[in-house]
Amino acid sequence: MSLMLSVALFAGCALVIGVVGTRLTGVVDTLADRTGIGEAIAGAVLMGMATSLSGIVLSVTAAWKGQPELAMSNAVGGIAAQTLFLTFADAALRRVNLEHAAASIGNLAQGTLLMCLLGMLLVARYSPEWTLWGIHPVTPLLFLGYVYGLRIIDEVRSQPMWMPRRTRETREDAPDDEAQRYSLTRLWGAFAALALLLGVSGWVMEKAATTLATETGMSQTAVGILLTSVATSLPELVTAVAAVRRGALTLAVGGIIGGNAFDTLFAAASDIAYRDGSIYHAVSDQTLLWIALSVLMTAVLLLGLVRREKHGPARIGFESVALVLLYGAGVAMVFHEAS
Repeated sequence: MSLMLSVALFAGCALVIGVVGTRLTGVVDTLADRTGIGEAIAGAVLMGMATSLSGIVLSVTAAWKGQPELAMSNAVGGIAAQTLFLTFADAALRRVNLEHAAASIGNLAQGTLLMCLLGMLLVARYSPEWTLWGIHPVTPLLFLGYVYGLRIIDEVRSQPMWMPRRTRETREDAPDDEAQRYSLTRLWGAFAALALLLGVSGWVMEKAATTLATETGMSQTAVGILLTSVATSLPELVTAVAAVRRGALTLAVGGIIGGNAFDTLFAAASDIAYRDGSIYHAVSDQTLLWIALSVLMTAVLLLGLVRREKHGPARIGFESVALVLLYGAGVAMVFHEAS
């Protein structure tokens, strides 16, 4: 594959991912109201999984081909990029800080689950390099932890022990009566078709990304963090901004945090696909840095949800400013390492 064709394919896949992500927001929001599962859970499970399909296909394909750096950097780079995208959604909600209006116990629980899963990735890297059939023991624990975490999130949503204080700017997750007009069969069909498009885009993008790394001399880590992770995360950016404009504020935040929690499973799936031992021990310190950076960015986001600042600098919250600075520092370190 030539360099020009790779660039064209990469750009084309990024466009498809962005367009499909826009359509996906409306489908998931309607499904949340039609099924009664709520925007926080719909954002975490339905939107999180669907918008992550292109990324997980890319990571698993790269791991299967013996490219652990591309697989892992795409996963953790996507988490950092998607957390940054909340800044754009925050800017789109001009009247108040997004983290103030979208505060919910479900989103706080999702953020806590995400930090636990990211911590498990770091534990895997510094634990003994034990494997069974080429799979590290932390890999099944990641899947179990994710499923158990979703169960806890559902429990705290249905039977909360405490709730954030309501203000005039708080937007509660209230079902839309018009959603009952739509057929569940049609909604689930549209959801499956859009998710399939995202998965195929990720498979094609992996081939283009591999060629870009080879032809340009960029490291797999740099390609994963600066290119593929951002491109495969475009649905989260598009859906978050679209959800804010639709007034589905809980869905906007829940989709990002829930998608990030699901993205940690990229690493688990990649470890299964990687046949040369533990993938956690096959990556560089630069990739580990981005795992730690993702933990820090998530912690800042949680502080924003707890503090609930109404207005901050540049009409966005203090946490949005901090996220921009942290992500910028990470990108600067990537370029410094490459120079």
